[in-house]
Amino acid sequence: MRVAPVLVVLAGLSLSACATDPAPPSAGSIAPVIVPGRPGEPARTIGPSEAATAVPTPTANAADVRYVQDMIVHHRQALDMAILAPARAGTPRLRSLASRIKDSQLPEVQVMTSWLREQGQRLPDHHAGHAGMPGMATPEQMETLAAASGGEFDRLFLQLMITHHRGALTMSEQVLTAGSHLRIEELANEIAATQAGEIRRMLEMRTAA
Repeated sequence: MRVAPVLVVLAGLSLSACATDPAPPSAGSIAPVIVPGRPGEPARTIGPSEAATAVPTPTANAADVRYVQDMIVHHRQALDMAILAPARAGTPRLRSLASRIKDSQLPEVQVMTSWLREQGQRLPDHHAGHAGMPGMATPEQMETLAAASGGEFDRLFLQLMITHHRGALTMSEQVLTAGSHLRIEELANEIAATQAGEIRRMLEMRTAA
């Protein structure tokens, strides 16, 4: 998981020195700034002048906008699957899982919708096309799920939702590489963490079935 870089300033001034010399240190006396690297990359040391531009800006780019637009469509399909569970699931455990997915993804859709409006960007239509979007179920698969019940519904739900969640992980990884907006970076990390945990839970449920 990508973590936003954090600036760590190491100052070599003692408390006694601060008490006797209230004058601010000169630019040349400021200690170097350590910038942690991304996962798998080493930290690096930069000078004071470079530190001012080391933190990513909150400006959105095309990758951020596309991710949010696509993830809204992606989440909507997961919600369409989840709302079938109360009436069709064969076990309380699967109904509980579907409820958890709905409770986490519905607020995320609202957050992403608000963000697009703030950025002056287009909101995706509810029936927007999703050709090539990772993990999406086909219309035929959705129809089959809606017609199933009991153990067959549970089996299909887990199959489709595991694939669906894995697609969301792929999308999140892509925006963490190509995006630039700090809020979308945080959102992508949150979505990836939540859905990775749900994938593990669904795999356990499928094995136990």
